[in-house]
Amino acid sequence: MEIRHLEYFIEVARHKSFSVAAEVTHTSQPSISKAIKDLEAELGKALFYRSTKYVKLTDAGELVLEQAQQIVAAFRNINTQLEGLAKLQTGKIHIGLPPITAVTTFSHMLGAFKNEYPKIQVQLFEYGPKKIEASLQDGLLDFGIFTPEDNDLFEWIWFEQDPLSVIMHPNHPLTLKECIDYKDFAGEQLILYNSDYKLHDIIIAGCRRAGIDPEIAFKTSQRELMTQMVAAKLGLALLPTKICHVLDPANIIYRPFSDSNLCLQLALTWKKGRYLPHAARELLAFFKDHFLLQ
Repeated sequence: MEIRHLEYFIEVARHKSFSVAAEVTHTSQPSISKAIKDLEAELGKALFYRSTKYVKLTDAGELVLEQAQQIVAAFRNINTQLEGLAKLQTGKIHIGLPPITAVTTFSHMLGAFKNEYPKIQVQLFEYGPKKIEASLQDGLLDFGIFTPEDNDLFEWIWFEQDPLSVIMHPNHPLTLKECIDYKDFAGEQLILYNSDYKLHDIIIAGCRRAGIDPEIAFKTSQRELMTQMVAAKLGLALLPTKICHVLDPANIIYRPFSDSNLCLQLALTWKKGRYLPHAARELLAFFKDHFLLQ
């Protein structure tokens, strides 16, 4: 068994694609396929289900993945130490973040970290929160940015707490109100987070508690598309207030929302018990020192 075979295996598992894994590792697809076949032959187990549409880990593959990540991470750490680095300056970190909500504090933190560790590569994957959670459980990410709930599966550090506000076109009648309530959504078109966001479920449940059957105009995971639709008078939307502060008031007005429980809470989250590479641990230590939410 060769380390590079395990590295190829991890990349195929991460991207669910032999061709993408070949591109990422700068090798040929036949070389990737042969390495995986050799690994399966040596272990005596099929590691992937293969079809023309997808590549998926088998049960055996899932077990091997976590061990392979630890072996590869440990091997890389040995190389780092042999190079005589007193403090880790290289490595790669994989982070999943939602395209709508993972902004403000996280962006500042990431920028500050990159300034101090310019040679550490940070690879960002824009997923919805539910997919981030699943990817963490599968061991395909080092960290995720979302709202964790299960402390049996995850560990986390809170860093963002931001109430949601309602955004609307400047000519909308609701701009005359100082605060918006669920009942104000009656008869209005809502531009909502898609179902991969827990906020999607929370907003709909709040409407129904208020006796409102919300009319959903669109669902999206793209903040830019959401604001463009509001500016085009296609409906109302809810966004974290820190995002609302930077919107152009000539095109979009925002008002606070009355439900104080409707609040964006984000944490830097990792799988409980999972081995974190040194680069990931460096980020974690930096995060605790500079951006811990009190």
